Amino acid sequence: MTATLAAYTTSTGEAFQFWVLGTVAVIGALCTVFMKKAVHSALCLAGTMIVLAVFYLANGAYFLGIVQIVVYTGAIMMLFLFVVMLVGVTAADSLKETIKGQRWLALLCGLGFGILLLAGIANASLKDFAGTGKANANGNVEGLASLIFTKYVYAFELTGALLITAAVGAMVLTHRERTERARTQRELSEQRVREGRYVPPLPAPGVYARHNAVDIAGLLPDGTPSELTVSRTLRERGQIRDVSAEALSDLKALEQRAAERLERTEIPATFKRTEEASQ
Repeated sequence: MTATLAAYTTSTGEAFQFWVLGTVAVIGALCTVFMKKAVHSALCLAGTMIVLAVFYLANGAYFLGIVQIVVYTGAIMMLFLFVVMLVGVTAADSLKETIKGQRWLALLCGLGFGILLLAGIANASLKDFAGTGKANANGNVEGLASLIFTKYVYAFELTGALLITAAVGAMVLTHRERTERARTQRELSEQRVREGRYVPPLPAPGVYARHNAVDIAGLLPDGTPSELTVSRTLRERGQIRDVSAEALSDLKALEQRAAERLERTEIPATFKRTEEASQ
């Protein structure tokens, strides 16, 4: 009798946990859809997955909770997040519709899924509470394996087939068939010599201790930035920082502080020549 009452009652701590974390999960899911930047959407989805893992752990499904954190949040979502940050997907990329009518088709599919979901929830009825005690009688891992490979084996195999098909489809779509032979390094060097382009390897970008210098151009001896030190992709995107004046001002302030500590009154001649050359 006590177990039956406990199954149908919820303690204050469980209710507080459900309403707080449930609200966070719903807000994260909505932000995943409505955020303009892909990086922010990925972070919101990762937060929602972490909340789901907490729900699994609170209900005694320890295996599912650890898998949710390690596999989905820790591996898949972080990999997706790193790829988005490296590729540099912007909100402008989503405005290019490559397949005609895909937005209307997605809207109809979403509407149909919503109707089915609401109909399923409306017709659902729960008369007897089974709980997780019976399912986890021999342990959470054994109970989960028993359900996957007996009752839900066809759904599990179908899901695996869909995931494999999606992975193969992604590789096929991103594969680029070469129409001509790839040129060797010698041929590329000879072409640069004939065209009179920059023959030696490109110089390295600027180096700053507290910044990733990929998007900062290196400074020439006269103080001007060199366009050869940064990627052409970053130049076309307008993501290059022109820090020549900022670097010189910081260097001047550093020299002044050093001179004050060493009780000097003159600025070194090397800095004066660099500043004059930049101007």
